Order: sequence, then structure tokens, then C-alpha cells
Amino acid sequence: MGEHKLLTEHFGTEGLQTLAVYERVGGYQGLREALSRFTPETLIDEVKASGLRGRGGAGFPTGTKWGFLPKDVFPRYLCCNADESEPGCFKDRALIDENPHQLIEGLLIAAYALQVNTAFIYIRGEYHDQRLLLERCVEEARAAGHIGANVLGSGFSCDVIVHGGAGAYICGEETALIDSLEGYRGQPRLKPPFPALKGLYGKPTVVNNVETLSNLPHIVQRGGAWFKQLGTEKSAGTRLFCCSGHINRPGTYEIAMGTPIRELLEEECGGIWKDRSIKAFQPGGGSMQVLLPEHLDLPLDMDAVAQAGSSLGAGAMVFMDETTCMVNVSMRLVDFYHHESCGKCAPCREGTYFESDLMHRLEAGHLTLEELHTLADICDNMNGKCFCPLGDTATWFVMSAFKAFRDEFEAHCGAGACPVRTASAQLVTA
Repeated sequence: MGEHKLLTEHFGTEGLQTLAVYERVGGYQGLREALSRFTPETLIDEVKASGLRGRGGAGFPTGTKWGFLPKDVFPRYLCCNADESEPGCFKDRALIDENPHQLIEGLLIAAYALQVNTAFIYIRGEYHDQRLLLERCVEEARAAGHIGANVLGSGFSCDVIVHGGAGAYICGEETALIDSLEGYRGQPRLKPPFPALKGLYGKPTVVNNVETLSNLPHIVQRGGAWFKQLGTEKSAGTRLFCCSGHINRPGTYEIAMGTPIRELLEEECGGIWKDRSIKAFQPGGGSMQVLLPEHLDLPLDMDAVAQAGSSLGAGAMVFMDETTCMVNVSMRLVDFYHHESCGKCAPCREGTYFESDLMHRLEAGHLTLEELHTLADICDNMNGKCFCPLGDTATWFVMSAFKAFRDEFEAHCGAGACPVRTASAQLVTA
């Protein structure tokens, strides 16, 4: 187990962002094989056999998701979700920066499997340079006959459109992304109906993440059975983890699923910086519940991490050392969700406001114990009661941190300042 380069195998190759170099290392062979060896139906079966699960957060089986599209309803659409805005997450940006044609090839393979003639790449508004890079690569692929009418002489036609967002975190939610693509304000839709039945322009639509699609050329070329042998029974393949926080070597690492988290931290990330000890970590980005040092021996397996009370989410590992104030981290994350709430539903719009106000007063040491105990009520009125998961995730980290570090939260009450940061400053000075 450990580091296993599949999606990142050719990272660092000079000129990999060009079609010529990408084809020189085997690029677009997966598309050629998909068009020549598979029917759309057998290609979907191959992806199901691979065990590939979505890499965008929910971890839903990709082939099963594709199978939800109703038969004989056309046109249908495919959207690549490149709206990477999760705190601590930057793996999709790395895939686009280093190997953009891999993503485009995966998108075209998925489009063929789904019999889609128009596919979109919806990219985060702040990723301006990456959008320009993708637009250039799409035109390169179009000129080579990989995109457009009669792709590679197969009779299959597909256009690809790169669409830049406007900097809204909420557009990472698939129905808000679809609303934004249609020209409306990016806000989530009530489900059902789900996008597979009624999505973009009211037609069947599949939304897949950048990393999910980037796996498809490798699955087609090497087979679903080969891919399933990587990782674990229920978490096949490799996964990109964005590692940040208090570590010696922050960065993006491609790891075989099933590898212990401790191995990722110590061997790839170089351990906790400044010879300090780990206090807590988030395994899947800002949304996810906090885990503790005793969880470091968990395997990087979606189900194992879920059983521990958190989630691998978008694959963003944020490590925190012993000097970290969990109240301060919680406050900053709550502020993010309050700022990014689209305001459509009252539980999220009002709940994140009250949550943020309470956390600011707590961090400053001005909250009473009685007021602190209303935090659970605020979060209970949000969790599971919002239009989309943003309201839910705004409660997950803070409530998990409150549960795990209750003494630390209560120590802030009436202290007049943050007691943890005061003690940490003394420790660092010493």
C-alpha cells in the first residue's frame, strides 16, 4: 500500500499540458479503446465492475449513478464538477494544472457511456488560469478530432464546453451547479426530482467530480477487475489526498485506498512539524467531523472512516498540532459556512448567523456556560433540515469538536480571552 501513482504518474513531465506530449505517454488511448471495444452499455458495466466511487465527497458508486438515467430520454447532459471550494481541498486543481487532457479524455469516455452529446466542465471562479488552460486543451482536442462531430471516426459526437463559475461555494452542490449553468443564481433545488431524471434544462443529467472522471482512461485500458484490486473491497483504486495544516511536507499525495492514515502522515507528510504532537485532524476537508490521535491507525477506507464518525469527503486531510485551539478552528469554519450560505432556506440562513455569533463570543471568552449549551439546539435546528448539505456540514465539525473537547469549550466561558492560545503562546515561547 502507500503511495501509488496512477492519476499522477506523469506529473512533472515537461509539456504534459499539450496534446502532443499527452498522447506520447499514452493519452487518448483509453478513449480509442472505449469507442472501439465497448458499447455504451458494456462500458457502464465495466465501470460498475471497477468499484469506482465518486471522489467529490459522497462516495456514491459511479457506475450505479450512471445507471439511474432513464432509458431513451434524450438529450441528456454530463457535467464535470470542478468547483473545488472545500476548505483544505486542492487536488482537482493539481489534476487540471498537471494533466488537463486526462480529465478531458475521462469526460469524453463518460459521455460515450452515457450517450451524451454535450458535456460541460464547470470550474471554480477563482481558478482563472485553470479555466484558460482547459479551454486551450479543449480546442487542441477538437482540432485533433477527439471532440466534435464523429469523434475519431466512431460515429459518436460530443461537444465540450468549459464554464467558469463566479466564486460561490454553494455551486459545488450539483443542483446549484445546474442552476448556475442555466444562467440563474446558484441555489440548490429541492430533491426529488434528482438530476438523473430532471437536471440541466429539465433533462437527465449526470454530475461527476474531476478526480472521478480522471480515473476512467485507466479503467478502460487496464480493466475494471484490475482497478478493483487496488485499495480495499469497498473502496477501490487510489485516491488523491490534499494534506495541509501543521505538517512538515504539505501537498497532494496519491495513495492506495486502505493505507493507514498514520502512514500517510508520517511517511508522506513527514509527520507533525516542530517536533510537536498531533491533537486532532479532519480526514475530508472543512465539512467533516474531527478525528483524534487514536484514529490514525484507521485505513483510508470510506466505510471505516464513516464508522469512526467522520468521512473522507473530498479527500482533504487537515492536521492540527497540540497548540491548536479547537474553538478558534470551529469559529473560522462556521464563519465560512455563514458567508457561503446562499440564503434560500431559513435553517441555514439564520442558523449559520446565530452559530457564528455564538462562536465569536465564545472564542473571545465572553459566553456563559448556559449560552454555550444552546449550541446543540442551534445545530439541531439545522442538521437534516436544509435544502442542501451546506447547512448540515456547517454543524458537523463544531459539534464533533464540542463533543471531543468539551472541557476546552467550557474553559472559554467567562475567561475574557482564549485560554488555549494564551497557554500555547507560553509553550511556544518556552
